[in-house]
Amino acid sequence: MEPTLTDRESDVMQILWQHGPCLVAEVRSRLADPLAYTTVLTILRILEAKGFVGHTEEGRGHRYFPKVEEMAARRNALRHLTEKLFQGSSELLLTHMVTEQLDAGQIEHLRELLAKRSDEEPR
Repeated sequence: MEPTLTDRESDVMQILWQHGPCLVAEVRSRLADPLAYTTVLTILRILEAKGFVGHTEEGRGHRYFPKVEEMAARRNALRHLTEKLFQGSSELLLTHMVTEQLDAGQIEHLRELLAKRSDEEPR
């Protein structure tokens, strides 16, 4: 199974996806929660070990950049969630979302997406 992101790691990745390559101090300044410089550095090093980020040397520091696209990370996280909590069933996950999480407008949008997908499939 592919590595997954913790909440803190996800926060850091969001910054890199939104702002591009950043120094540790830049990531730190953009985080919602005030974390120590060394904590942010540790998170970036863990992300690098997991293969999510890389770095280039810049002066005495490192500029970190995402090595994984955001959509690929989302697919991986969703696959992990589906396996862990919904016995690998996408249908069970979708059923839970429809019955527990989505409002009427979101359900209508989902209907439109499903109809479009159904029209695109070869018969």
